[in-house]
Amino acid sequence: MAAGYLEILRARHAARLLAGTLVGRLPNATAAIALVLFVRAEGGTYGLAGALAAVYGVANAVGQPVLGRLVDLYGQPRVQLPAAVASALAMAVFAFSGTDPLPVACAAVAAAGLFTPPLEGGLRALWPSVLRREEQVHTAYAMDAVAQEVMFTVGPLLVTLCVSLWSERAALLVLNAVGVLGALSVVFSPPSRAWRSAPREAHWLGALRSPGLLALLGAFLFVGIALGSITVASVPYADEHGGDAVYGWLMAALGLGALIGGSVYGARAWSGAPERRLRVLVALLAVCYLPLMLMPGAVAMVLLSLLSGVFLAPCIACAFIIVDRHAPGGTVTEAFSWLVTTFTVGASVGTGLAGPVVQAGGPLWGYAVPGAAGAVSLLVLLATGRVLAVPARSGVVAASSENDPNRAAEPRFSSGDRA
Repeated sequence: MAAGYLEILRARHAARLLAGTLVGRLPNATAAIALVLFVRAEGGTYGLAGALAAVYGVANAVGQPVLGRLVDLYGQPRVQLPAAVASALAMAVFAFSGTDPLPVACAAVAAAGLFTPPLEGGLRALWPSVLRREEQVHTAYAMDAVAQEVMFTVGPLLVTLCVSLWSERAALLVLNAVGVLGALSVVFSPPSRAWRSAPREAHWLGALRSPGLLALLGAFLFVGIALGSITVASVPYADEHGGDAVYGWLMAALGLGALIGGSVYGARAWSGAPERRLRVLVALLAVCYLPLMLMPGAVAMVLLSLLSGVFLAPCIACAFIIVDRHAPGGTVTEAFSWLVTTFTVGASVGTGLAGPVVQAGGPLWGYAVPGAAGAVSLLVLLATGRVLAVPARSGVVAASSENDPNRAAEPRFSSGDRA
């Protein structure tokens, strides 16, 4: 398993791109907890803190595909770096102005979310230019999904560390400054500077004109709902079985399960169409959510939470391959950004949906939401099976490489996106 990942990291520029992207995305991964802690330190209510976090999340969901389209049109350095600087400056305005006046605070937080650079989609567009073999790119997608779980686990710990060493304001400033440094590392790398999107057809829908991509996004909206609902359903369960410590273990186990599943999934080459494989993975994901409704003791529940996360990262890694196969030519960054946005929106919907369900029926019914959402996701994939069939543009050799001034043909697995 380790050998496959080491082979990827030994490829020229791969470690730098992965590390830079993860560091550059720290502000996004830590925004919710950093905003809540800062607003509370300023004397604001949890309601205000939640509202500002929601403003950031909505703005981020809007900005990712828009900036992704701009990256496809103008290249990574021209968009990623100015966006990272603008986002950090907006968060600095919020950090120094505080929550009063409120309109300024809302505008600053919205700008910070809106201009968050689409580093995640950009990295996935770069992998085929760094790794020349198809199976290596697939492994990199899995490693990418695993690394995200690490970042979302470590990020909140870094926030609390900054708060304990300095202050809540310093946490906002430091993490956003570090994020700019991560973006700098990516956009000044040779692959990022050389990358150009494939020629694209002018169309106002951009990546969304692909029926296959729309089908995938519809399915992953419900995967996001499932994940978001677990975070809420686990709160009343933890209150009845030990409090915040139990809740922390439940969430950590969910992330650990995703780490394990993604690591195992990426350690081998998979045969067959990824569209069919995704249906199997989503079915297993939905099935593994169901035992949570048993609600046993805390130790057993932690183990069930670990099980429920095992197939999440493999689903995401498999979805990356399908996005690359179905994105129209010249829209690969935008397409990956739409997947990020859809998953984020789904998690927010799941959080909002699980609240009233838990209020009405307790944690048992709250834990029923992720299983139901996983089942709906599977139904979407089954209903759109023909749409998700192997796209006509798939191939193994690119007609030309836009990174090669001589336009020499080179092997790669997606002929429509010469990245």
